[in-house]
Amino acid sequence: MNIHRFAAVITSAVLLGAGALSAHAQEPSDPQIVGIVQTANQIDISQAKLALKKSKDPQVKEFANQMISDHTNLEKSVRDLAKKLGVTPAPSDTSKQLKQQAAEETKKLNGLHGKAFDKEYASHEVAYHQAVIDAAKNTLIPNAKNAELKSALEGAAPLLQGHMEHAQQLEKSLGGGS
Repeated sequence: MNIHRFAAVITSAVLLGAGALSAHAQEPSDPQIVGIVQTANQIDISQAKLALKKSKDPQVKEFANQMISDHTNLEKSVRDLAKKLGVTPAPSDTSKQLKQQAAEETKKLNGLHGKAFDKEYASHEVAYHQAVIDAAKNTLIPNAKNAELKSALEGAAPLLQGHMEHAQQLEKSLGGGS
């Protein structure tokens, strides 16, 4: 199992989940952290598949294919680590919030076409990955009790940062962002 890939998946899910948490939310347990990471990966895969269907832009399609590949690999790594650690992913308010936010974004994306779709997808990917990075750093890593899980989350940071930077470049090339 590639621990760095697992870490990236966990970090993404944790960061996204933590970003969705309110200031007074309960700290996530290790099973909830794994559940958050799995949810975050599934969301990014689903939205990338939507981008492949709707976009005609080769850069958007390339990015979406990378998200599907990387997050599918991360999802497998998360499952493998959870199995190794004997952790069953658990639902949490954060994973529920992530699903709700994803449904809203998917609805928004479904209503857009052409360049408007591409710009919104890229912009959302920038914000999503930043939220995941922040959540991992501020919530998931500090609350992970298992040392191997914590290490995996820490190891995912470079991959997530790379995804965010790629999304920023895509956004800029589409005429959006800063």
